[in-house]
Amino acid sequence: MELQLASRMKEYEEGIFQLLNDRKLAIEARGGKVYNLSVGTPDFKPAEHVMKAVAEAAAKPENYRYSLTELPALIEAVQSRYSKRYGVELEKDEIMSVYGSQEGIAHICMTLCDEGDIVLVPDPGYPIFNIGPSLAGADIRTYALTEANNYLPDLEHMDKELLKKAKCMIVSYPLNPICKTAPWDFYERLIPWAIENEIIIIHDNAYSDIIYDGREGRSILAVPKAKEIAVEFYSLSKSYNYTGARMSFLVGNPQIVEAFKRFRSQIDYGTYLPVQYGAIAALTGPDEQVKAQCLEYQQRRDALCGGLREIGWQIEDSEGTMFAWAKIPSNFSDDVDFVMELMEKTGVVCTPGSSFGELGKGHVRFALVLPVDQIKEAVESIRKSGILQ
Repeated sequence: MELQLASRMKEYEEGIFQLLNDRKLAIEARGGKVYNLSVGTPDFKPAEHVMKAVAEAAAKPENYRYSLTELPALIEAVQSRYSKRYGVELEKDEIMSVYGSQEGIAHICMTLCDEGDIVLVPDPGYPIFNIGPSLAGADIRTYALTEANNYLPDLEHMDKELLKKAKCMIVSYPLNPICKTAPWDFYERLIPWAIENEIIIIHDNAYSDIIYDGREGRSILAVPKAKEIAVEFYSLSKSYNYTGARMSFLVGNPQIVEAFKRFRSQIDYGTYLPVQYGAIAALTGPDEQVKAQCLEYQQRRDALCGGLREIGWQIEDSEGTMFAWAKIPSNFSDDVDFVMELMEKTGVVCTPGSSFGELGKGHVRFALVLPVDQIKEAVESIRKSGILQ
């Protein structure tokens, strides 16, 4: 008997990360050196006080029951963090937890969209921005992020008929994969534009603590009237290296937060309590490690981007995120072919830009997940290979 799977599964073929991993394992099996700069998993450890809080909570049997909701101290910790870090005052009904921003973005359109509602997503953009709305049956339309418009959506020239039908728009800066930030006046234009067009803004704020060269990561909710039309995902994964714990928050418009809480109550029983206690420790603890980590990422950025420019690959400096984005060398025309040849000749693993949308073609993304000395080794391996000639 041949089982018939749901037709949507045709969209989820073997991912590029699995293909890259298979090739990486083959290179290692024959004794080759690999510099894995493909998957964005932080290589830093969580702060000691965070791990201690998780361990102490995990030693208590009562913390293994269903949590059902957030600990009051966790909500207060988010309020404190947003007040001190972003100058944003949040009410308790404007906060909820999710199992990481990826899960939250995957499901939020279930509460916002009916079948066929239009959702605007960036191109290039992180894949879940497309996948989440598609699960809700939304009609996904991309907006272009181009060098000509400083990698910002061209709000003034979007199709007026399209905007009349659009339900929501996903925005994220610093943006993975293109590693660009947005000036504050963009947000100050975005919120009135969204209110005028009645388009809900979903802002993914995963990287505001990993931003370079004196730029300031901020919350969209600091814009006047933002809570009328916007919500924001705030993640502990990258700032606090809490990736496996899966702890993020949706904050902002209370009507959207309440609806999403109601939806998620049907599919889960709350976040494991030791994970919540660790999150409290992270949000209320000192920021020295977060700031020091950002400086280390910037040094890695300098080693990679600056090093590649020195050997003839003209790559722009990343402005934020734990990634770098580059056009492929001019002697190549296909980003997937280039990534595979680069891996074979140098052991350097990166991700084809076409994985992030039509406008990602002809680019690659590097993850800054190796120490500076190893990144320098990777750059030297690229130089010696002659692949840029």
